[in-house]
Amino acid sequence: MALRKILNDNHPVLRSPAQEVKKINSGVLRLLDDMIETMRDADGVGLAANQVGVPKRLLVASAGEDEVYELINPYCENEEGEEVSIEGCLSVPGYYGEVPRSGKIVVNALNREGEKIRLEVEGLQARILQHEMDHLEGILFTDKAVRMVDPEELKSEDSKSEDSKSEENN
Repeated sequence: MALRKILNDNHPVLRSPAQEVKKINSGVLRLLDDMIETMRDADGVGLAANQVGVPKRLLVASAGEDEVYELINPYCENEEGEEVSIEGCLSVPGYYGEVPRSGKIVVNALNREGEKIRLEVEGLQARILQHEMDHLEGILFTDKAVRMVDPEELKSEDSKSEDSKSEENN
């Protein structure tokens, strides 16, 4: 495994739709492994292949402490509801925005063994997968943000939530 360089938002590969993976081979498997290592090293929760300069329809997303989704040629079959929440991106460091996303989605893809999988996810996991699938279409969260958020606002929100946690613990 190796760390890959994460492209920033002005790179043309990030603005072009990724190509379908026709064959799962050792190169695709190595790329998935590298993407997981790169995502974890950058403290991210998701990463699309075009973010590391490979315009293929691959993404990885953290589903928890140890679980990671590895999705090949993912597409959304169904979406329900709408939630607006703050997002950031490894390719747009230091910027955050309020982005509307479906609250619950159904995603179809192939896993690393080439088997068809179907995921029904909601909340944060749904948000992460939609964000990464947007990357595969050449779309950044900044394109969908209804409002960009000043990082100072996030700090004050964090301190408010810390204050309420302290009050809850007393």
